[in-house]
Amino acid sequence: MTDLDQLPEKGTGGARRHAAALALLVYAGVRALGLAALAAWCAGTGKSPHTLLSARWDSLWYVRVAEHGYGWEVTLPDGSVHSNLAFFPLLPWLERLVAGVGPLGHADAGLVVSAVASLCAAGGIFAVADRLYGRRAGVCAVALWAVLPVGIVQSMAYSESLFTALAAWSLYAVLTGRWVTAGLLASFAGLTRPVGGAVVLALWAAAVVEVRRRGRIGARVALGALLAPLGAAAYVLWVGHRTGGGLFGYLDVQEGWGNGFDGGYAFARFIGDKFTSVPGALAGLGLTVGVALLIWLYVVGVRQRQPLPLLVYTGVVLVLALCAAGYFGSKPRLLMPAFPLLLPLAVALARRRTSRSVLVIGGVAVAGAVYGAFWLNGSGPP
Repeated sequence: MTDLDQLPEKGTGGARRHAAALALLVYAGVRALGLAALAAWCAGTGKSPHTLLSARWDSLWYVRVAEHGYGWEVTLPDGSVHSNLAFFPLLPWLERLVAGVGPLGHADAGLVVSAVASLCAAGGIFAVADRLYGRRAGVCAVALWAVLPVGIVQSMAYSESLFTALAAWSLYAVLTGRWVTAGLLASFAGLTRPVGGAVVLALWAAAVVEVRRRGRIGARVALGALLAPLGAAAYVLWVGHRTGGGLFGYLDVQEGWGNGFDGGYAFARFIGDKFTSVPGALAGLGLTVGVALLIWLYVVGVRQRQPLPLLVYTGVVLVLALCAAGYFGSKPRLLMPAFPLLLPLAVALARRRTSRSVLVIGGVAVAGAVYGAFWLNGSGPP
């Protein structure tokens, strides 16, 4: 494998492609390690790794949308209604497309989409980090995203990888002044997950700065800004029309799932309740440290003068994930698209000797692979 020390910080397009290829190779290796750990763990539990990756939790909801469209719901014993309208349509559309042109079923098509999207996400993360901090930081940023403790989700038939790919490349397009491309990608991100609004706000913030700098609004800036919210707006308005709830129809659907925005009160209470017992106190302490670490990384990003679009995007993802009222166990997964939080760590690793960086990333990769296998065989995501 090419030594990171041999990667020039500035150079030709060939040097950039060489570094990007290394980043994708590292990413693929880490994900292969995670899948191998999952297969080994499942051999001991008797569970199917294929089922865990493609046919549990949200994957089943996406597949049902792909196969039968919207309109299916489940009423729970407490009277709450879980409707598949909560799931944005781009992933099931792509599952249907892939299944329609080949021999795969919709669940396996979801795995294919996720695999391709995760590589695209890794490429987008490299592109952003490379532009801001150089090749070495780009490779390190991709490696850090791959070794996240819940990184196994990147290999599931979930929408996190697809959304991160669209968000990363949209942000890169903003940073490089490709406003129309940024708007189109932001619109597709808005068709993927509710947090697509973070990409839209990031683009709008950059557009405001651009207009103030130039003293006028250019046609491409305006077009990009207009395109950005169309995906999310179209789906939310369609759901409101279908449910009869108007502008708030999608919020009503989410309320049926127990989701909402309370400024973080429920999550804070959830953490506080952990301290009522000795074993729970350890979990509560871990959650407190985790939240503090996220905030610290964001502050470091501000101090390092990350571009405004990245700060806006990351801030919105953080607020929506930490301040949502439901599904506390899924918060690490919901934070996965906030890849700019990893940039300070990537910069720090890039400044170290390659042997030390490889040792750190390799150790975390092994730990993350084991944890991912354990997590997916246990509570896992909802």
